[in-house]
Amino acid sequence: MNVELVIDSQSTLGEGPCWDHERGILYFVDILEKKIIQFNPQTEKVQSIDVDNFVGAVAVREKGGLVVALQKGMYFLDWQKEELTPIVDPENHLPMNRFNDGKCDPAGRFWAGTMDLSEENVTGSLYCLDEQLQITEKIKEVGISNGLAWSPDYSYMYFIDTPTGKVMRYNYELSTGEIKQPEVIIQFQEDMGHPDGMTIDEEGMLWIAHFDGHGISRWNPLTGNRLQFIPIPAANVTSCTFGGNNLDELYVTTARKDTSEEDLLRYPHAGGVFKVKAGVRGSYSYSFKG
Repeated sequence: MNVELVIDSQSTLGEGPCWDHERGILYFVDILEKKIIQFNPQTEKVQSIDVDNFVGAVAVREKGGLVVALQKGMYFLDWQKEELTPIVDPENHLPMNRFNDGKCDPAGRFWAGTMDLSEENVTGSLYCLDEQLQITEKIKEVGISNGLAWSPDYSYMYFIDTPTGKVMRYNYELSTGEIKQPEVIIQFQEDMGHPDGMTIDEEGMLWIAHFDGHGISRWNPLTGNRLQFIPIPAANVTSCTFGGNNLDELYVTTARKDTSEEDLLRYPHAGGVFKVKAGVRGSYSYSFKG
């Protein structure tokens, strides 16, 4: 497949790509450099905002601006004013945790999970922020909270806790956001790297980024079979989302973190954002209704 470098951002830990379908703009973050980045493919203009702590994820807000998950809680961001407004910090009692990956569900709730800064302790959780700005802990004892996706018929939610190497499927209730009956549907083998960020296409197939795995893969969640693997020129591939006018372009984020000197020579654009013509349409990046 044709893999194109679209942003040579050299991100230390590029993550959390989110496509604003209304404006045709891609957002993503550099977690460790505390940056939120905006990219307009039409003009190729890149803009960024520095925030004062680690930023794990962003989502477009229907009322304007973004909702963001930082180390110290969830905030609204006014992009024009570069102004953050705090919403809630469910883990102010856990100063060695930070928020990591997150996105909105089809009902417009913002889901984001946490992890231990040292990546050694299982102290994370997955949270859901609803339209009334009430937050609920959905999954406890998480190592590194990562990929999220919802099936096209809204009956399932998929979730990745990276150190487990597993992709979990939950029965999902659209009207309430309730999840139940977790089931392992995919187990990464050691030679695959680690499952990181994730998205889903209109056929209900999952696309999963391989950290320390040099690519992204497409899976059938009903059978657990890997359908496709696309090499990406970076050792540590972190996440992906569908964008473009037809939602058939897969934007892929990568990291320079934990990349050997040998691999940096081999992959000089590691940390950049790449684009793949996926051959299938993806799902929308849903917006936050709160």
